[in-house]
Amino acid sequence: MPSLYRAAAAGLVAAACLALPLGACAKRQPAPAAPAEPKQSLIRFVAAEYSTETKANLEKLVHEFELKNPDIIVELQVANWNVLDGIYTAMISRNQPPDLLNTNVYAHFSKAGILNDLSEIASPRLLSKFYPNLAAMDRLDDKQYAIPYVASVRNLYYNKKLFAAAGIGQPPATWSELEASARKLVSAGDARGFGVDLTDDEVQAYLSYFFFGAGGDWIKDGRWAVNSPANVEALSFLKRLYDEGLTDEEPTVTTRDEKQRIMGDGKLGMMISGNYFSSVVPREFPGFEWGSGPIPVKDGQAPVSFGVQDVLVSFKTDHTDPVALSKFLDFLYDDANYGDMVVREGFIPVTSTVGDTLSADDPSMKRDIAALAAAKFYPIQEPAWQAVLDKTRKMGDAVLYDHLSPKAALDQLQSFAITRSAAYAAQ
Repeated sequence: MPSLYRAAAAGLVAAACLALPLGACAKRQPAPAAPAEPKQSLIRFVAAEYSTETKANLEKLVHEFELKNPDIIVELQVANWNVLDGIYTAMISRNQPPDLLNTNVYAHFSKAGILNDLSEIASPRLLSKFYPNLAAMDRLDDKQYAIPYVASVRNLYYNKKLFAAAGIGQPPATWSELEASARKLVSAGDARGFGVDLTDDEVQAYLSYFFFGAGGDWIKDGRWAVNSPANVEALSFLKRLYDEGLTDEEPTVTTRDEKQRIMGDGKLGMMISGNYFSSVVPREFPGFEWGSGPIPVKDGQAPVSFGVQDVLVSFKTDHTDPVALSKFLDFLYDDANYGDMVVREGFIPVTSTVGDTLSADDPSMKRDIAALAAAKFYPIQEPAWQAVLDKTRKMGDAVLYDHLSPKAALDQLQSFAITRSAAYAAQ
């Protein structure tokens, strides 16, 4: 009998199963887990616009990188230097700083503790490529808070046709020769003499050319020396050139790039610019005949070489991915990619591998790289430099138009620099 009961029970269960939806009486299996979303890293890259080719070139590089690295998204923003500071400052204030920023300052960021140490992110191979003197300027307290991005050296450039018409045989090498050449150009009546950029873009550059040319400096023996007698003499010389009508008409209005176009158009005899002049201006003005010479210095002073480097910095973020950043930096500085960029923009490479390749076939590049190794630079390791730079940008109008004497202007800047440095030291 028990077996009959068991058979009946089994039949009832079978019947119940037939009455239920198909599969309801099968052995229950756990629902399959949803496939994991692939992890994507984000890199916000804010870059400076150097020419009309900058944005298209970087967009192309980013697209190629993302195709090879689908797990990394690069949000690229290319901005003119005039608005670059405002863009990254706003991002920092929203606690969304860029993962990579192309800039020309870094020490105040490192002092605030908001930068990554790039020696812990960039690959050893990439770090070994940089010219040592440039990389050393981007290092504080044994931490690589920035890495070199592009560099330039500055020279005097001149319009050969205007020089010939004015009877000038060679580019001026001293202040007295510069003044004499400017007078001849103005007297010839076809163009202005010497282009001086005291705009927000380049006032610090022109001050540096003449500070160094007079034997001065921004900092000497670890102390600010903005109002040194040599620097006062330098600014006084620039003001006198303007007062006597030997410069372009609007030193505080027309930027370096605009002055280069004015020169290419035959309306300006000479100006100081970066080595990119030789690539950018002839491309825009085919047939333009130009020459170059050293930065003029005060009579009796030794020649000076002045260099500028722009850098990349990496801010600490809530999504910092060191591996993704390292991959992108390796791609950005890949010899083929980086070499193409510096040639297009007319810069000096900051990596020895590209520098060796380009200088092998180009004597002028070889000279520029040698000049860069011996050049003087802005004091970018000083945390107060950004603030001093901002203050300096207001100096042109005050000296040329508001009748503030060069000494008074530099005294004010010296006092400001000392105060800001003291504030940083107290932090």
